Amino acid sequence: MEIQMKIFKFLSLISLFFVGAMSSVQAADLKVGFIYVNPVGENTGWDYQHDQGRKAVEAAYGDRVETSYVEAVPEGADAERVMTQMALSGHDMIFATSFGFMDPVMNVAAKFPKVKFEHATGYKRADNVATYSARFYEGRTVIGHIAGRMTKTDTIGYIASYPIPEVIRGINSAYLAAKAVNPNVKFKIVWVFTWFDPAKEADAASTLIDQGADMIMQHTDSTAAMTIAEERGVYAFGQASDMKKFGPRAQLTSIIDDWAPYYVDRVGKALNGNWKSEDTWDGLAPGMAAISEFSNEIPESVRKEAQELHDAIASGSVHSFTGPINKQDGSSWLASGETADDGTLLGMNFYVEGIEGDIPQ
Repeated sequence: MEIQMKIFKFLSLISLFFVGAMSSVQAADLKVGFIYVNPVGENTGWDYQHDQGRKAVEAAYGDRVETSYVEAVPEGADAERVMTQMALSGHDMIFATSFGFMDPVMNVAAKFPKVKFEHATGYKRADNVATYSARFYEGRTVIGHIAGRMTKTDTIGYIASYPIPEVIRGINSAYLAAKAVNPNVKFKIVWVFTWFDPAKEADAASTLIDQGADMIMQHTDSTAAMTIAEERGVYAFGQASDMKKFGPRAQLTSIIDDWAPYYVDRVGKALNGNWKSEDTWDGLAPGMAAISEFSNEIPESVRKEAQELHDAIASGSVHSFTGPINKQDGSSWLASGETADDGTLLGMNFYVEGIEGDIPQ
């Protein structure tokens, strides 16, 4: 009898374990996956900010959601394979957080119509595919103003990733803002054809500084350029998150991506049955794109101007692309007082007048 009781207790414990495990699984009403193009990193960068959004979802919904992520996924076939595996493993919702995941998202979404997909910075949608992005160019208008005011060499270096509209918009908006306060300013642009490669980014920053740039901007994801700027005694602007610890003197400010409110909102809609495919493009006003604290290296008058410009953009009284603006070839684009429409900005494939060099094809 004693042996039978022991067996019974053992089986009861096993039963409780499985019931508990099943309850834990069942408690998650939604399984949400995130796919990142770069390593998440420590306290900085594009994918770190997306992962902060994932953690905000967990904090907001607790046991109602289960999240997972895969980092350092190359754009292309690897991304399609990862998302397919996520869908097969029971994920109800997948956030794909890089532009180059666009076609893989569409391919996988077509095979799994019940799974909800969200693609960052893309433009292709379907009944189960939504898109979202931030108006990073608004932040680049602010840093362009600061750089134009502060450069001593009239040369601003720009490290660009890929020749896609998002990156071209940023170059143009920063240049227009710098040119507005410094007619002599020139942009030197290095294309590195990667989102994250510290060695290439460091080389690009060094090259730009050797060419006379005393201000470094980047549309890449590592902190390498900021580190080089600190070492070489020039100023720089952080990308996606605050990079001040890598350039305590060098960083004048940073454009910060805050995805948390969007992720919490979209997962909430999925939980409540209100999710639908749509496009979201928010900027400084709702805070999806933000500006970090201004450095004391910035003169007080320039800090004041930059804050006023930030506030005016956020209120809608100032638009980053307001005419008169010509294209690089001298042809008219926007008449005086005319502002660019979102369609043109989303497909931007040209430099504005004054920028030297060609956009890689």
